[in-house]
Amino acid sequence: MTTKLEIQKGKLFLLKSGTSIARALFSFFIPGGLILLVAFLLTRGQIVEAVPGLARVYPWIILITGILLGWRFNRSQLIFVVIVMAVADRALLHFYLTEAGSEGVAQAVYNAISFLLPLNLAVFSLMKERGIVSLDGLMRLSLIPMQVFGVALISHYPSLGFAVYFKHSFFNWPWLSKIPMAQPALIAFVFVAFLLVIRYLQNREAIDCGFFWVLVASFFALILGEIGPVSTIFLSTAGLVLIIAVIETSFGRAYRDELTGLPARRALNEMLYKLGSRFTAAMVDIDHFKKFNDRYGHYVGDQVLRMIASKLENATGGGRAFRYGGEEFVIVFPGKEMEDAYSHLEKLRKDVAESGFFLRGGDRRIKELKGKKTGKGSRGKTKVTISIGVAERNEQNSSPHQVVKAADKALYRAKKKGRNRVCR
Repeated sequence: MTTKLEIQKGKLFLLKSGTSIARALFSFFIPGGLILLVAFLLTRGQIVEAVPGLARVYPWIILITGILLGWRFNRSQLIFVVIVMAVADRALLHFYLTEAGSEGVAQAVYNAISFLLPLNLAVFSLMKERGIVSLDGLMRLSLIPMQVFGVALISHYPSLGFAVYFKHSFFNWPWLSKIPMAQPALIAFVFVAFLLVIRYLQNREAIDCGFFWVLVASFFALILGEIGPVSTIFLSTAGLVLIIAVIETSFGRAYRDELTGLPARRALNEMLYKLGSRFTAAMVDIDHFKKFNDRYGHYVGDQVLRMIASKLENATGGGRAFRYGGEEFVIVFPGKEMEDAYSHLEKLRKDVAESGFFLRGGDRRIKELKGKKTGKGSRGKTKVTISIGVAERNEQNSSPHQVVKAADKALYRAKKKGRNRVCR
C-alpha cells in the first residue's frame, strides 16, 4: 500500500519538477522572446510610423555595438553574426529598393540569403571560440565575403543556373504556397531550429538560447511583409538579442561555478549583504575528499562534486546553495532560524550518505574496482558523506561574514567529532 510519506514525496517531486520546468521556460523566453515580441508589436502596432526612421539608425548602432562588445569579450561569434545580419540587410535592400536588378534577380537573391542565413547561424553557434586576430579567426571571417561573392554571381549571371537550386520544391503541399520563402530555405530554418533547441537543452547557456531567437528574428524578417524597414528592424533585433545573450553569458560565468552549475563565491558575497536580520548559514564539506581524489582521480572527483551540488541545490527548507571553493559549499536559509534549518540539513546529510556514488567512466583506477565491493553498496559503488556546520545571525554574530565564519567553526567541530554529522 502507498503510505502517506510516499504520497508526500510524490507531491514534493511534482512540485519541484513543475518549478524547474517553469524556470527553464522563463529563462528560455526571457529576454530573447520578449525582445522579439516588442519588435513585432513595434512593426505592427500604432507606432509603426516610427519604423522607417528607426530603421535608418538601428542597424548601425547594433553593428558597431556588436563589434565592440565582441572584441571586448573575445566573442567572435557575436562579431560574425552582426556582420552577417548587416550584410544580409544591405543586400536585400539593394536589390529590392533600387534599380539594381529585375524582379527575378531580386527573388533569386532573396532565396539565396534565406537559405544561407540559418546555415551561418548553425556554423557560428557550433564553432569554438578562436578569436578574430588569429589565422583561424580570419579564415572563418573570410566565409562571409565568399558568400557575398556567391550571391553576386547569382544576381549578375542568372544564366549560370544556380538560382534554380534555391527555389526547388520538394513537397507539393498547398499551404506552403502561402509562405513567401522557398522550400530549401524553410527546410534549413527548421533543421537549424531543431539543432539549436537540442544544443540549448544540453548546455542551458544564454548564448545558445540567444542563437535560437536570432534564428526566429531572421525568419520573421524574411516572411513578414515586403523587404524594407520591417525586415531591417527584425535583422537588427536579431543582433540585439545576441548582444544581450553574450552579456548574460559573461555575467553568468562570472557569478556561477562552471563545474557544478551552482552560484559561485562572488554571488554568495553579494547575497549576504542583501539578507535581512534573520538568516541561517551552513558550511558543507565533503568528507575525505582529497583521499577520494587521490584514489579515483580528478575526473571522478569532479563527478562527486556535481552529485553533491545537485543534492544541495534540491535540499528542502528554501536554502540556496553556493560553491564556496574546493570541496566546500555554503547553504543560506533566508528568514530562517537555526532550529528551523537544522532538520533540513540533517535530512540532506542522510540523503547523501544513503545515496552513495556509482563509479563510472574509463579511468584506470575505476576499472580496478570491477569485481570488488566498496562499502555497503553493490559493485562499483562507494560511500560519500558530508559534514555540516551551521550558525545563525544573532548578537554574537551580527554581520553576515561572522555568521559564515561561525558556520565554518561548527564544520570544524563536526569533522573533529568524526565527520558525517551536523554541528552547531
